[in-house]
Amino acid sequence: MSQMGLFGKVEDGPGAKGPGGTREAGSAKDPGNTRGLRGAKGPGGDEGSGAGDTSSEGTSELLVIPPDAPLALRMTPRSFDEFVGQEDVVGPGRALRKAIEGDRIPSMLFWGPPGTGKTCLARLVAMKTRSVFRELSAVTSGVQDVRKVVAEARRNREKGKRTILFLDEIHRFNKAQQDALLPHVERGTIALIGATTENPYFAVNPALLSRMQIFSFKHLEPRHIEEIVMRAVRDKERGLSAGGPVEVELAPGVLEHIVGFSKGDARVALNLLEALFSVSRTQEAEGGKVVLTLEKAMEITQSPRLFYDKLGDQHYDIISAFIKSMRGSDPDATVYWLARMLEAGEDPRYVARRIVICASEDVGLADPMALVVAEAAFRASEHIGMPEARIILAHAALYVALAPKSNSAYLAIDSAIAAVREKPAYPVPIHLRGTDYKGAAKLGHGLDYRYPHDYPGHWVEQDYLPEELKGISFYVKGEKDVENRGRPRTGGNG
Repeated sequence: MSQMGLFGKVEDGPGAKGPGGTREAGSAKDPGNTRGLRGAKGPGGDEGSGAGDTSSEGTSELLVIPPDAPLALRMTPRSFDEFVGQEDVVGPGRALRKAIEGDRIPSMLFWGPPGTGKTCLARLVAMKTRSVFRELSAVTSGVQDVRKVVAEARRNREKGKRTILFLDEIHRFNKAQQDALLPHVERGTIALIGATTENPYFAVNPALLSRMQIFSFKHLEPRHIEEIVMRAVRDKERGLSAGGPVEVELAPGVLEHIVGFSKGDARVALNLLEALFSVSRTQEAEGGKVVLTLEKAMEITQSPRLFYDKLGDQHYDIISAFIKSMRGSDPDATVYWLARMLEAGEDPRYVARRIVICASEDVGLADPMALVVAEAAFRASEHIGMPEARIILAHAALYVALAPKSNSAYLAIDSAIAAVREKPAYPVPIHLRGTDYKGAAKLGHGLDYRYPHDYPGHWVEQDYLPEELKGISFYVKGEKDVENRGRPRTGGNG
């Protein structure tokens, strides 16, 4: 039985032909190229015949593509010449590219958004390495599957062969499962390649992370998506026309719409292209041409895609941009990032809490009403709910963005906390101690305390800090802070 591979057809079994016809796997010409994952679950969750069964070496599932595979899978790059984007990671002359081409594969982690080439790069490693290549998906695999691969890796090592394990969605493994990988990576039993969409500094154990090189993948640029889409349109072997002799034409505006909708995700772009082709084939002209129209494309993409994972990087990145826009007094950016969160389904209460914090931390004493407005918006959004709460949140966020700024309260409390943590717990001055309990007067508590309301202007000179802290200023008046109206003072901290 044969299936489509990245180099054409792949014949199952040990008698597969070489590069002249089908992809070789563990032949005499390429004894190290034993890339089939037998026994450990692959990305689809199917099991083979046992991880230790190297007598029936097959082709890695990463290299086997069924004829009816989705377009995004069929268009997997077969070489670095076909790999689009991530020039900072695998561009010509880059260290990682040289390492892959020289078959010097380190333990490494590919981190980035979906559809940016992480698995594609793993496939290129599988194609080029002479090491034994195995793959697992953390979605469908567990520690037992890892142990099978490690057991085989030990046997391979005795034969002088190196083993590479590709673990997709590595962040899906919990701490204990990740710990199971640690000793084998540390001893070099396996070289681990992990792929994740989550921030590895949160999702991967520090001990394991310290033994891996991290490569960050970025959203693809519009020019990258355009190249990938047009390659799928023109490729007669693997592209839209692979199912039969048909010419595909993109009507004006379609390419731009696909690029905009994909938001830097190649898989989304190709899936949309394939869906558009499928619905358009029913209107195929007599000449064998299928025209993909903007009207059909917009019909398929009725709502925009928003990259926003409430537990992932986008959550923290967008809320960070929102807060910094309010702090930076940019009302347009403030309301844009607010809209991004609300349209993605963020909890309005979470947004409201951030506005309240910003009102105190970044506006503070420059406009004390900001906190009042923010707190009122928090309560109102709880009672009103979406979609009307969007107006209330915009009101408060814009008030904070437009208000004068001061972080003096934030600096003052942090300065005082630092003193509390670093210095001894000095006693309360005797004249400030409480007098409302039995025996306080006999101890001299409250002696010589001056009651401010007994003095003109309701203020009197008096020390309130411990003797050891006398003269220290925790609060430094901000440029736009309200004046200290509680004491007749012209300089200092006001």
